[in-house]
Amino acid sequence: MKKQISYALKVIAASTLLISTVASTVSIAADYPNRPVKFIVPWPPGDLEDVLTRVIAEEMSKETGVPASVVNKPGGGGVLGATTVAQSRPDGSVIGSFVVDLVTSQVVGGNAPYAADAFVPVGIFLDYPFVLAVKSDAPYSTLTELAEYAKTHDVSLGHFGYEATPTAITFQAAKKLGFKFASDSAFDALDCSVLANGDADVINTTTQQILPCLDSKDVKVLSSYTFKRLSILPQVPTLNEETGISQTLWNGLFVKKGTPQPIIDKIAAIAETALQSPDVLKLQEKYGGWRVLDKR
Repeated sequence: MKKQISYALKVIAASTLLISTVASTVSIAADYPNRPVKFIVPWPPGDLEDVLTRVIAEEMSKETGVPASVVNKPGGGGVLGATTVAQSRPDGSVIGSFVVDLVTSQVVGGNAPYAADAFVPVGIFLDYPFVLAVKSDAPYSTLTELAEYAKTHDVSLGHFGYEATPTAITFQAAKKLGFKFASDSAFDALDCSVLANGDADVINTTTQQILPCLDSKDVKVLSSYTFKRLSILPQVPTLNEETGISQTLWNGLFVKKGTPQPIIDKIAAIAETALQSPDVLKLQEKYGGWRVLDKR
């Protein structure tokens, strides 16, 4: 009889704890956000991750009634902004909009004052439309043709810096195809003028930066560094198709490690709603394709 009573008391205690935990979880989600929320974009305003992060911030303000803003904090290859998130409270009041470099190569390279596990991913919302582009009159139209040409001619590359993942991927692709760029240079902006002025023969950039030249057919794209072929360039193969290099260049939302899961789930739900908006779908049609929200 005593054993039965003891067992019953344990069951009641466990049930009470479970009810208390569920109630606490519901309360945390319901109360969030209870202070203004800042989305940290570690780059200057204007590029795709900035535009989409602003859409998400606007949706959060609309759904919760609590102000949510985007703070652009460039510097140190994005590390400055990421550090701000790493030093924030684990309560979802500061959310980072990060590219892949900030939690991979910048940490491995010793450029970041935080560890790779300092953050928890909310979800990946952008399969960044990076491409390898050249002038339309270049004597090569595919990566294979570029590789053959570069074996007997000097070809220069324009990139965003040696610490940037797209740069490393580009060099890796060249090695796989058996060639080397004769020279390379880092640029703050890689737009139509870099190719038009002859500053570089090949540039590793985003569709947003060269869209006017794509429309005017002054520039052509050899490959995209994306998970799937870009919707605006369905004829252009991905780097994975051509070289077997599957690395893509994503952008995602991150919060500080220790942030309660109900808060993370609420941020993800708001972001998913925002990314289904007509404005975002128009951007997708204009610049290429990306994931709605890939929860990691």
